[in-house]
Amino acid sequence: MNMKTNILNKIINTILFFILSFLLSACSGNNNSPSDTPTTGVIEIAVDESFSPVIEAEVSVFEGIYKEASIIPKYLPETEAFKLLLNDSVRMIVVSRDLNTQEKKYFADKNFFPKTIKIASDGIAFIVNKDNPDTIFTTQMINGIFLGKYKYWNEIDSKRKKEEIKVVFDNPNSGTVHFAIDSICFGNNFSPQVSAVATNKAVIEYVKNNPHSIGIIGGSWISDRNDSTCLSFLKTIKVASIARDSVIDTQNSFAPYQAYVALHQYPYVRNIYIILSEPRSGLASGLTSFITSDRGQRIVLKSGIVPATQPLRIIKVRDDL
Repeated sequence: MNMKTNILNKIINTILFFILSFLLSACSGNNNSPSDTPTTGVIEIAVDESFSPVIEAEVSVFEGIYKEASIIPKYLPETEAFKLLLNDSVRMIVVSRDLNTQEKKYFADKNFFPKTIKIASDGIAFIVNKDNPDTIFTTQMINGIFLGKYKYWNEIDSKRKKEEIKVVFDNPNSGTVHFAIDSICFGNNFSPQVSAVATNKAVIEYVKNNPHSIGIIGGSWISDRNDSTCLSFLKTIKVASIARDSVIDTQNSFAPYQAYVALHQYPYVRNIYIILSEPRSGLASGLTSFITSDRGQRIVLKSGIVPATQPLRIIKVRDDL
């Protein structure tokens, strides 16, 4: 009886083993099989919040074309976007810089090599209150304000009163802040008069309510004249022009608009990249292909920033006509 029982138990255990192996194999197969394709599925992507206007437009059109695709953008500071990419929480981010040496090594150690694709360029916009008489600055002035050399408005405009200049960014971990440290302050620390709020929209609200402030935001927030939100913002603030020369002149100062960015006349310009870590061609790859396509680049063009590949037609209007 005991021998029969032992044989039966072995048979049962063998059957259970094969059943369990089959189930594990099936589960493993499901994990390895694509749950999304270039035009179907659901994914999250991480986007530096300063690029939200143009990415919202791209996603809206993409989902309108591909009804079975659902893109969930997470708008957050650039540093957080990179963390999500490194943790494999997202397979696509939209940011203002490429992977650095340490980040590339991290992926290379895993025998993995993400792709970096340039999709556009935008100008960092400096905005002031609608009642502020100063709307033109030199690059020297901007550098001096950020480093604390100029703390009051009368130090850059003798006609002004001694009113403290307050500078506000979107977020201390944003790509805009990183750009300012590298390209405006040249690696030096900000003055204590420089602070951060939370988002680009919050910067606009702050400047609207604080007459002596300067705000720094992404160019797409003030460039799309067909966007009703952008138009409403422009009614409450002014966009400053910047001159590379040490002397202010309306002829040598430029605002961060499309033509001036494309012609390299505006001094504070950054690139916008997609970094793609997808191991196969899934929905993130499909969205990237769409954004870099002719139609996707025309959406970038319409948003008021400079597309990476779409030709930009610039018309010069003669003043003597």
